[in-house]
Amino acid sequence: MLIEIRHVTTYRYATPARYSIQSLRLTPPSFDGQDLLAWTISAPGFDKHIEYRDGFGNLVHMASTSMLHDGITIEASGIVETEDRCGIVRGLIEVAPVRVFLRETERTAPDKAVRDLARSVSNGKVPKDVLDCMHALMRAVQEAVDYEIGATHEHTNAADALAAGKGVCQDHAHVFISAARVIGIPARYVNGYFLSGTIAPSEAHHAWAEAWIDGLGWVGFDPANGMCPTERYVRLACGFDAGSASPIRGTQRGGEYEALDVKVEVEQQGGQQQQQQ
Repeated sequence: MLIEIRHVTTYRYATPARYSIQSLRLTPPSFDGQDLLAWTISAPGFDKHIEYRDGFGNLVHMASTSMLHDGITIEASGIVETEDRCGIVRGLIEVAPVRVFLRETERTAPDKAVRDLARSVSNGKVPKDVLDCMHALMRAVQEAVDYEIGATHEHTNAADALAAGKGVCQDHAHVFISAARVIGIPARYVNGYFLSGTIAPSEAHHAWAEAWIDGLGWVGFDPANGMCPTERYVRLACGFDAGSASPIRGTQRGGEYEALDVKVEVEQQGGQQQQQQ
């Protein structure tokens, strides 16, 4: 499938900023089942750029400007060819050892409810059939957390989302990751894009999880939609949680009272378009 993407992020400040630096994880990788055909990133006004790979293997562009400015616009766009690989992720540049993805973070730290959820699909230990267990966990998270836009916020953690029983894809991924790590399965957060192909509520800029399955490697699980990623998914970046996998992270001097606007358009070439604002 050929998927065309346009992702525009705009920051506006009530007072001018004197300096800004932005870390951009906005380039989809090429690997088995995903091929980057064309891609550009623009950030008008930014005059310094460096490129590197972070500790998770994500390609990062670092851009900065020392010009006085009252806003920033960052646009990433291009075409990606995808193929359904049943969620199996192979061919990525892997930097971090698998075991580091057992690490708890503030957003994925488990409480009693998360531990109980993990025990509901296992005995609290690594099961003999890890793949079946992760599928069961994906369904359990989907049933426990209703999809509701606006029910949570950027910094909501897994325990709070599970307690509320509602959230968005970020929350589903955090709960899944937290519970998988309780069981002893390395799991990581993934962000990217999703072409739903339906009129049901969804997010074009999407998030899901990957779990390590011995014999298969990393396998994607999307509890928000109750399925493993297909050709409708475009993988962007990964990390311990939403914070470390964020597509854009930055800071500035000055620039008070920041306002953020994000527009994402995901379109199958010759097919349906999906837009998130």
